[in-house]
Order: sequence, then structure tokens, then C-alpha cells
Amino acid sequence: MALQGNAIVAQSGGPTAVINNSVCGVVEEWFRQNTGFAIYGGISGIKGILQGEIIDLSKQPQGMIAGLRYTPGAGIYSCRHKVTQDEQIQLVELFKKLNIRYFFYNGGNDSMDTAHKTYLAAKDAGWEMSVIGVPKTVDNDLPFTDHCPGYGSAAKYLATTVRETGIDLESVSTKNKVTILEAMGRNAGWLTAASALAKRRPDEAPHLIYLPEVAFSKEQFLADVEAVYKRLGYVYVVVSEGIVDKNGSYCFAGGEIDAFGHAQLSGVGEALKTLIEQNMGIKARCNTLGTAQRSAMHCASLCDANEAYQVGKVAVTYALSGKTGVMVTIDRVANDPYQSKTGEVPLEKVANVEKKIPLEWINAEHNYVTDDFIQYARPLIMGEVTLPYVDGLPDYVHLDLSLGKVRK
Repeated sequence: MALQGNAIVAQSGGPTAVINNSVCGVVEEWFRQNTGFAIYGGISGIKGILQGEIIDLSKQPQGMIAGLRYTPGAGIYSCRHKVTQDEQIQLVELFKKLNIRYFFYNGGNDSMDTAHKTYLAAKDAGWEMSVIGVPKTVDNDLPFTDHCPGYGSAAKYLATTVRETGIDLESVSTKNKVTILEAMGRNAGWLTAASALAKRRPDEAPHLIYLPEVAFSKEQFLADVEAVYKRLGYVYVVVSEGIVDKNGSYCFAGGEIDAFGHAQLSGVGEALKTLIEQNMGIKARCNTLGTAQRSAMHCASLCDANEAYQVGKVAVTYALSGKTGVMVTIDRVANDPYQSKTGEVPLEKVANVEKKIPLEWINAEHNYVTDDFIQYARPLIMGEVTLPYVDGLPDYVHLDLSLGKVRK
């Protein structure tokens, strides 16, 4: 028998183009199940919930929840906040007060850790509730799932950008004949590797790809660039922000850290640009896409959007069937044609655990990926999301987060 109580859904970490599809899936499935109880939204993730920033999502204007399916960013806002032990106790007390028996947390590695801690805190307090992790991350580094919602769309945008700017580089006779594109990816190079999807012919961009899974050598990098430059007269490089040296230390990291103790990475593209210009005497250009990689709904993958919606729906189904302390997974059934199904994994197995690209999917020279990676990634970027346009621009929705405020 399902628990008798309300539900709450919240988002955490960096948004993706399709993260709102998962929230939409959770909310619409909750309404469809006709539980008779409310579903709340935690504004700005776990941090907002602790501050009492909670709204009743049924109070949103008609069509707003459905509009999340084509809107980027975090529709109910996100955060990066590591909960303390005292906050875990505070959180459970809040859930008791509001009779919240279902908690759906949509995020990546650190978010699954928060969900796991919440599950344990409720259990220790004797508060019976279901805690379900809803996966998302453009980094694609959550373990025990074939891939993560958000990755396919970011991969599609990155590969599209590389194809377009690669054509630009090849077609214009200028002094800037080396382009370096810096891609997101702290410890796992899944997104950077997806740039290889842009290549149709051997000489097309990208020519070189550098990932954090293998040690980066400045000397070998310069030799690689020079070899391609001598052959083609131009070079297109894609590099992960998290590349490391032979000692496993980040090659380019600032001094700041985030709430979870992660180093803030930036500047790899500019540093490699300077390295080329000083050592090879040729001009280089650096493109840093930043948050555009995770925001480009206009270039989102339909496959990705549909799967993001599906994991949200399944999270509710799992919860109402009595499951708790698990994250929804995507399992690949077939590759040609591509098929997938949903599964589950205990939160304790995914909390703060990163999945990296298999080394056998990286070439022997450590400057590109193999066909096995291409076969893995290509199905995930298929299809396009249809957007409404007004005055020539996408017409995204914006939830009214002042409506339906819930009192603690």
C-alpha cells in the first residue's frame, strides 16, 4: 500500500537542456496517479527546502508544467549545497510537519549523495518515506546507468558547434589556423569525446581530442598539433577542462573550490593557445562555450528529452510501488535501432561515484576516441525537439514561483 502523504521534487547542480523534462515527468505522473495528495516544488534545491522555500505545483497557470518539456535551465531553480548532519535532521522534521512522504531529487553525483543522506536520516528518525534519485548531468558520469539524461543534448550541441566552426576554420584564409575548443568535463571526458560525432570525413574537425582519463603531455600535444598542421595547414582541437598531468593533478585549475570541495577549473583553452603561439609561431584561437553547452534547448536531442521525461515518470511509479533509496537508471536494450528501458540502483552505490570513459575507447595516441565510443554516443543525439517561437526566438515558459507558497 502506498504511503499516505505529500510529495516534493527539487533540482540540484548544473542544469541541462532537458532537466525540466524530468520534473515535468514527476509532476504529471503524480497528477495522473490521482493520489489525492499535493506535490510540492522545492525552490533552489535542498537549500531552498531547508529555508522553507516550497510551493504547491498544482497552483501553476495552465500549461506551465507541460511547457517545461521544451524549456532549458532549472525550472524550479537549483543549488550546490552540501547538507550537514544538523540540516539532515532539520530536513526530516520539515517533512514530518508537511506530511511529505515522497522526495524526488533530480541531479548528478553530489545530488545522489544528498538523496542518500536524506534517505538515511528519515530512516534513523523513523519517518517512513520514499526517496528516489532522478539522474541528470551533461558530464554523463553517473555509474550503473548506461548514460545520463542531459548528456545527449549537450553532446549534440557540442558536435554541432564543432562541425560549424570547423567548416569556418577550414574555409577562411587567416593567420588564426588553430582553433581550440574548451569543453566541460571535470574528471570524465564523455562530453569532450562527443565532439568526434561531428566528423564525417577523415580531414574534418575535430582533429585532436584530449580527455581527463589519460595523462596530458605538453610536449606530445605540440607534436600532435604540428603533425596535423603540416598535413592540412589548420588544426581543430577539443580539450576537456579537467585534463591532468602524469601525476594526476589538474593541468589548469584555479585556487577556488565549490561547496563539495571540487576545484574550479578554467583557462585550459587559453593556456594551450599561448603554448602553441609561443612554441610554434602560429596564431591560435580559443573558443570557450561555458554554460551554452548545457543550455542549448534549440539544439536538444529528442531521444534525450524523452528519456529525461521518462525517468521522472518512472520515479513516481517506483515510489508509489514502495521503492525507496534508489536512483532510476537507463539501460540500453539495443543499439541499432536504439532501444532503452528503465531500471534502478541503490543510492549508496552512486553517491559521489564517477564513471569515466573506458580506456579502450580512447586511441593509443591518447588524442582521439575509437569507433566503439562513436557507436555508443551517436544514438543519444538523435531527433530534434520542436520549440514554439515568438518574434523569431524560442518562447520558453517561466514558472511563477511566488504562487502556492507552502507554510512550514
